[in-house]
Amino acid sequence: MKNYLEYNGYIGTVEFSAEDKIFFGKIHGINDLVTFEGTSVTDLEKSFQDSVLDYLETCKTLNKVPDKVFKGSFNVRVSQELHQKTALLASKRGLNLNEVVKEALSYLVNHEEVLN
Repeated sequence: MKNYLEYNGYIGTVEFSAEDKIFFGKIHGINDLVTFEGTSVTDLEKSFQDSVLDYLETCKTLNKVPDKVFKGSFNVRVSQELHQKTALLASKRGLNLNEVVKEALSYLVNHEEVLN
């Protein structure tokens, strides 16, 4: 099951409010908060696509970069056992911990379709 929308290279969340009887979401990977909503899945998809196009047009008008810039570093919290096992694996392979994590992340990204 896929709980997100994709359009024009952008991903949007999919959530439902039982109280309001509405689907809603937001666009991820951008510099601003852009939300969308709909009373049906079809409405939600259309609203998401319109929001992406409107956001890109607004950024173009403002001469603004729409995509969030990632700095390339982040903290990962794991159990002590996983940390130890990963560090030992890195040593066995003649790598440092950072290189092992990069390899693991690259594998996940490059095999996304197989893993779903």
